[in-house]
Amino acid sequence: MVVVSLVVALATSATVHADPSALWNIVDGQCVPNQVAHDDPAPCASVDLAAGSAVLKDLVGETQFLLIPTERSSGIDDPAILAPSAPNYFAAAWRAKSFVDERAGVELPRQWMSLAINSAYARSQNQLHIHVDCVRPDVHDALTRYGSSVGPAWAPFPVELAGHRYDAMSVAGDELGSANPFDLLADGVAGAREDMASRTLVVVGSEDTSGQPGFVILTDRADAATGNEAAGEELQDHDFCPRVAATLPGK
Repeated sequence: MVVVSLVVALATSATVHADPSALWNIVDGQCVPNQVAHDDPAPCASVDLAAGSAVLKDLVGETQFLLIPTERSSGIDDPAILAPSAPNYFAAAWRAKSFVDERAGVELPRQWMSLAINSAYARSQNQLHIHVDCVRPDVHDALTRYGSSVGPAWAPFPVELAGHRYDAMSVAGDELGSANPFDLLADGVAGAREDMASRTLVVVGSEDTSGQPGFVILTDRADAATGNEAAGEELQDHDFCPRVAATLPGK
């Protein structure tokens, strides 16, 4: 099913760049109907109707996937994502790591895995989608070096990441569970709830010094004066997962 998804995605590359509703048309027009009628999510890799999300192979990179709601949602600016009953799309995106692992041929260390949603000013599609892929090597190194200084409350990360200043906080646990990054941003950063459109969110897997799993959550804000569109996807490397995988046992 992943192969089928990739073929369809490649065939529609021109449409995606031209049509800001292309992702929605694929999910709502093909993946969901196929899942309902045939128990087959193609061209998506998966459709979870109960959870309200689909996973689609992205056009770019060998291992990049997108987590996409099966309901219409513009993106990080959609007020519905902050409703008490809203699904935790980031938790579902983290579970989609399994598709990245499958493409890489090995289970990738959580510290290399990242989730990213761009601001409303940096996206090309008007359907919420979370990028699931490996983090950039330099970002991985910075998080390894300074990760222990990231606490459970939002604070500036000690160094720039991809040339931008991000705020960061940490969350404990193997899965995101009840920790919804959208809520953590809206409730924890002054003014964010009223200005979610200008925000980007990135989640990177982590381990503390005792080996306990967790996450580092990062946010940045668009700034027209500096030309910063708040594209958190800049912290990902869509070519790097296969190179990480090649260094691991079992490859």
